[in-house]
Amino acid sequence: MAAGMGSRYGGIKQIDGFGPSGETIMDYSLFDALRSGFGKIVFVVREEILETVKEMFLPKLQGKAEVAFVVQSLDKFVPARFGKIERKKPWGTTHAMLCGKEVIDGPFAVINADDFYGRSAFESLANFFRTAPAHHHAMVGYTLKNVLSEYGSVSRGVAERDVKGHLSLLTEMTTIVKENGKIISKSSQGDRVLDPETKVSMNCWGFQPGAFALTEKMFVEFVEKNQHNPSAEFYIALMVTELIKQGLGTVEILSGGNTWFGVTYKEDKEEVSGKIRALVSAGEYPQRLWS
Repeated sequence: MAAGMGSRYGGIKQIDGFGPSGETIMDYSLFDALRSGFGKIVFVVREEILETVKEMFLPKLQGKAEVAFVVQSLDKFVPARFGKIERKKPWGTTHAMLCGKEVIDGPFAVINADDFYGRSAFESLANFFRTAPAHHHAMVGYTLKNVLSEYGSVSRGVAERDVKGHLSLLTEMTTIVKENGKIISKSSQGDRVLDPETKVSMNCWGFQPGAFALTEKMFVEFVEKNQHNPSAEFYIALMVTELIKQGLGTVEILSGGNTWFGVTYKEDKEEVSGKIRALVSAGEYPQRLWS
């Protein structure tokens, strides 16, 4: 998913260079996905960056994977009866996922283009899909204390488990900060102190194609309720929670979330670039990723 606006970053972070040879964060995710066994790449982008993304990635992926491009336009999957809805911001991560429906016909992973997930995340998803039943989906779990920013608040999906260890509830908390040695979620209902070891979603998912039916139904309902709210976003956390609530599937929390870093603020760039250089120096990735 590469259709976000990057308002806090101050630029198009999905196509900004971070690696030693100018690689984007997305380059590393694609590299890890392909060497873990994935064979098709679907880019979900805004119209404004479509041609740029094609120029950047098609030459690198030629002969390595099947590639498709999908535009996350504001009117896609919005029923005609709602007319033209005035908003500038995309409808959110679940809508981005839904936009891929037209080119996805099997199990699939969902990631953010501006997050570095690590090879183990893609390996855990690939292994999961090899044996998972049709109604089993997956979330790669990351530890909350490891996925914060030093430069401001972040949004995270905070997970709760059932007695079998499966995901039972995912709560999207949009303002998580570090204050006085504690991790706090701030909201209009008051502050909530969070356990640093809590597992959270970083939007690294594995879904079966059956998830699209619920996603589309819920999106139409979301549009109906929020057509006059230009800032409303339909998070994957909302769809997943409803899937579990209705008994339509099981969501396993996978243990592949060993490495994560990302860019929310411009100040994050230097730190992320340094972490990538360290991984290259350690031999995890080549100096020139696609050479």
